[in-house]
Amino acid sequence: MPNRRQFVGSLGAGLLAAPLIGGAPAASAPRKRLAVVTTVWNYRSHAWHMAERFLVGYPSQGKWHRPPIDVVSAYVDQTPTNDLSRKRAEEFGFKIYPTIAAALRQGGDELAVDAVLVIGEHGDYPVNEIGQKQYPRYEFFQQIAEVFRQDGRATPVYNDKHLSWKFEWAKAMVDTAHELKFPLLAGSSLPVTWRMPAIDLPYGAEVDEALCVAHGAPDHYDFHALEALQSFVERRQGGETGVKWLQALRGDAVWKAFEAGDWNAGGWSPRLFEACLSRSHTLRQPDTFSHRYPTPAQLREWVKDPIAYRFEYRDGLKATMLLLNGLTQDFLVAAQLKDQAEPLSTLFYLPPNPNVVYSAALMSQVEQMFVTGRAPYPAERTLLTSGLVQAGLQSLADGQTRRETPHLAVQYQAPSESTFWRS
Repeated sequence: MPNRRQFVGSLGAGLLAAPLIGGAPAASAPRKRLAVVTTVWNYRSHAWHMAERFLVGYPSQGKWHRPPIDVVSAYVDQTPTNDLSRKRAEEFGFKIYPTIAAALRQGGDELAVDAVLVIGEHGDYPVNEIGQKQYPRYEFFQQIAEVFRQDGRATPVYNDKHLSWKFEWAKAMVDTAHELKFPLLAGSSLPVTWRMPAIDLPYGAEVDEALCVAHGAPDHYDFHALEALQSFVERRQGGETGVKWLQALRGDAVWKAFEAGDWNAGGWSPRLFEACLSRSHTLRQPDTFSHRYPTPAQLREWVKDPIAYRFEYRDGLKATMLLLNGLTQDFLVAAQLKDQAEPLSTLFYLPPNPNVVYSAALMSQVEQMFVTGRAPYPAERTLLTSGLVQAGLQSLADGQTRRETPHLAVQYQAPSESTFWRS
């Protein structure tokens, strides 16, 4: 078995071997070989949205882009009656293997792919006592890493959505990627989809408070909302420092926080809430008016089960995430910059089903990593977001108590160049 020096040397040589021209592979560069590791593969599953972008391409800047990557193998954990993986394998000529190790080695004795796409979403898996669906993303990752260790070579890995439902496992995934020196990308499509307006937080800005208004169920859409918010505020002065405490609110406690009127009184900035709703394309309206800002009574009437996560970063930034089903179907973020009169706000735009081209926006970032061997943004973003989701659900389960989060002292520096789609 290769020693650590041989392992690092072979990996570095592998990353440097592919010639690049302006971030794209040179014409003579061989096509990359991709292994797909997924829980299920059926219509509208994440594997359908993401893995198939590497089979048939995706729209980009007015053209149909076909990645220089071939799906050569797959592992599919569950195959319900509407499974598509067997049909896709027959149509596109790749093989489905009974284990993850066999898929990465294409049935041989050593690693035989150049990249791994991990999709642990959808399928029949247990739900724990605080409402987390226990997708086997960590278990998948561990099997992949073991192949890397045994074979003395590693490849880029993308992990869809949360790193893991358990923060300790999520951290172990990031630590393993650093240890074995392979690029790891993870997370949501929200940070890379279009924005309206097409703005980002000015790099190095000082931020006092931030807010995200979103929709959907906790453990699923709270992750998307938090990652959208995180991708915005991580650009602030000093870089990311982590979160020191979080408190989740639900039902009447959310309405009381609304009435509090500001952060120090237990709520959030009404100006940030207004800035978010002013960007919404789906804001609920009464039958007799158009484009009317909702009253407190209408909020209570329309939103039957409001949820809020209030949390404070270690550098003092105050933040809130609101799930307000019945009010909007958008993901909206606003931030109050220091010494600025008006908040900065934007809509994270998600085109409709079934095409959901925002998955193409995400796969374009994944493709970039697969081709260049460099992650376009740190996996620590998703590590922190994964921990926030767990802390929020635990707070709800514990009676909406405030939870100190010293384990979320996740520090990283966001790239200065914005990575969301603009065309």
